[in-house]
Formats: sequence, structure tokens, C-alpha cells
Amino acid sequence: MKIVKFILYLLFALVFINAGLDKFFHYNPMPKLTPEQVKIFAAFAEIGWLLPLVGAVEVIGGILFIFPKTRALGAIIILPVMVGIFLHNVYRDPNQTGVIMAVVMFLINIWAIIDNREKYKALIS
Repeated sequence: MKIVKFILYLLFALVFINAGLDKFFHYNPMPKLTPEQVKIFAAFAEIGWLLPLVGAVEVIGGILFIFPKTRALGAIIILPVMVGIFLHNVYRDPNQTGVIMAVVMFLINIWAIIDNREKYKALIS
């Protein structure tokens, strides 16, 4: 089970590192966007600091997510971005593949948070 979790967590982290680096270097092709998505991404482009911030959070959170010692911190750092990805795919993306991928990634993130719940107890008590 430890090997399965590690592979799952590693793949999760690599997806976020890749997505974060793509926000800086633009090496992945952009899928065809709906007119509503074009407006959303134009608004993101208008706010010049937003996409680099999200990219940095994805890269840093992904790197922290790889290592068991820092996985709890990485899971919490990635959580707000993951919520945004999930909500965007549920409400704005007509492609069901994106929704399924967002749900799977969100569940992996929640699983990592639950798996590391002992590390968070000091924050709550």
C-alpha cells in the first residue's frame, strides 16, 4: 500500500509541477476554449500577477507533495488551487473528462490531507 500511495502522490505532484511550469513557459498546447472561457482567461491575463502566482503555488506545492516529510504542507498549499480547478471544471468546462480528472485529483488531495491529519493537530489544539 505504501508503494501505491507513493506512486499516486508522485503522479499528483508531477501533474501540478507540470501545470505550474506551463504557466511560465507555455509549452503545452491550449485546448479549444468556449467563448465564456475566453472571457475568463482574458480576465486572468488582465491581472498580470495572478497566473504567475498560481504557477508558483503549483510548483512549490508539487515539490513539497513529493516528499513524505513535507507532504502535509504541500497538500494544504495546493488545496485552494485544487478547489479552483474543481469548481472551474464543474461549472465552466463542458468537457466531462476535465470534471472526472478534477474530481480524482481533488480526492487524492483530500486523501493526502486525511493521511497526514496527525501533523495538523498542533494547529487545531
